Amino acid sequence: MKSLVSPFEQYVIDFVLKLRKDKGYSQEQIGFIVGTSKVFISQIENNSQPAKYNMDHVNLLADHFGISPRVFFPEKAIV
Repeated sequence: MKSLVSPFEQYVIDFVLKLRKDKGYSQEQIGFIVGTSKVFISQIENNSQPAKYNMDHVNLLADHFGISPRVFFPEKAIV
């Protein structure tokens, strides 16, 4: 099945997934941080769904974890 998110979006999703697991957070906790539900986070992490993080989500996660929003993105453009 073809992914419904772009490679750039997938990079952000993978970064947040790794951050979530490294910090021991559940999907429900990430959902709370960004103001969504566990179901939405599950849909984001399932690349057969069109759900994805937006810039506000990235900003909220960066604030929560005390990191720059820039670290959520790749060094160079993904084409």
